[in-house]
Amino acid sequence: MFQDFFTILKKYKVGVSLSEWMTFQEALDKHLVRESLMEFYYVARAVMVKSETRYDKFDSAFVEYFTGVEAPELVRDEFFAWLSDPKNQIAIENIDMSKVPHLKDLQQLLDEFRKRLEEQKERHDFGSKWVGTGGTSPFGNSGFNPAGIRVGGEGGGRSAVQVAANRAFRNYRSDLVLDVRQIKVALRDLRELARVGQNEELDLDGTIEKTCKNGGDIELEFHPGRKNTTRMLLLMDVGGSMTPHARLVSRLFSAAHQMNHFKDFRYFYFHNCVYDRVYKDIERRESIETAEVMHTYDENYKLVLVGDACMASYELVAAGGAIDYYEHNLRPGIEWLRTMQGKYSHSIWLNPDPRRYWDHPTVSMVGNIFPMFELTLDGLEDGIDQLKRRN
Repeated sequence: MFQDFFTILKKYKVGVSLSEWMTFQEALDKHLVRESLMEFYYVARAVMVKSETRYDKFDSAFVEYFTGVEAPELVRDEFFAWLSDPKNQIAIENIDMSKVPHLKDLQQLLDEFRKRLEEQKERHDFGSKWVGTGGTSPFGNSGFNPAGIRVGGEGGGRSAVQVAANRAFRNYRSDLVLDVRQIKVALRDLRELARVGQNEELDLDGTIEKTCKNGGDIELEFHPGRKNTTRMLLLMDVGGSMTPHARLVSRLFSAAHQMNHFKDFRYFYFHNCVYDRVYKDIERRESIETAEVMHTYDENYKLVLVGDACMASYELVAAGGAIDYYEHNLRPGIEWLRTMQGKYSHSIWLNPDPRRYWDHPTVSMVGNIFPMFELTLDGLEDGIDQLKRRN
């Protein structure tokens, strides 16, 4: 049910997992959503949206899917098929006919209901998966309501779509807010757990299997514990055009440095581009040869470079292009970048400048070497997905 809605949620990157989607389907099966599309909106958001930063994306997806959607004929057919079942006559008898004194009997009431459904189909007052009649209804907002059909009252399809279209949570979007806590949550997804070390953790499944094979005599089975094997190498551009982004890059560094989920975390600094040497400190006083860094930290490290990648073309493509007077690069920076990308197959470039400013020759050249993402939470999450891919 609502498979297209799931596809649209994926399109807007709401981050809905298959498990969450099945949980939502279970909620529908248990009739937890019976009154209106408004209830559908709130239940769906509560079950499938992990963070308030994604509420705006959910609202956009909701509006795209439910605007202009007509109530299907199948729902009406199922409803009248339900009415024709003698087993449901007891429920029908509970309808309060006093609310509609101009109707004489149940059959006239049902005929009037059918008429309202057809009128709604023609007018299409609001697009929803539910059926509404408007005005006073003996079916009510909380009374007789088979098949999850809403008939009248407030909170129908139109208001739910309007609530979503209002986009009240746009200021919570993750591409507008980025702090240390959010970065740490995102970086946590880089964890790669593997069983390493001695057999010191009880293997419950293995124990059960061996015990069964022994006819009930307990035989304990152990295996190595699961430990995070992620190694990260972070290279950050500092100074010059990166100065306005210093606080943002500092947050990224602080989050990565505080992470206790990495097996190893190493960081170095550069200015504009990686050349023959990188630096151990932000003041760029203590340097180390780039070749030594690549030799020391093998291809199992995930490489993350942070910088605006914006410089004069000769700084990127020419030997001696480094603009710092105390640094003379014998090898062009672009060759170093290509060598690093060739060694570290899991590598990305995070750019603190918005994407609309990336129309620059050197930014394009760097972007052709490394997958480039914005230094926002959305961009960071996309970058982490890139780092996790198997080549």
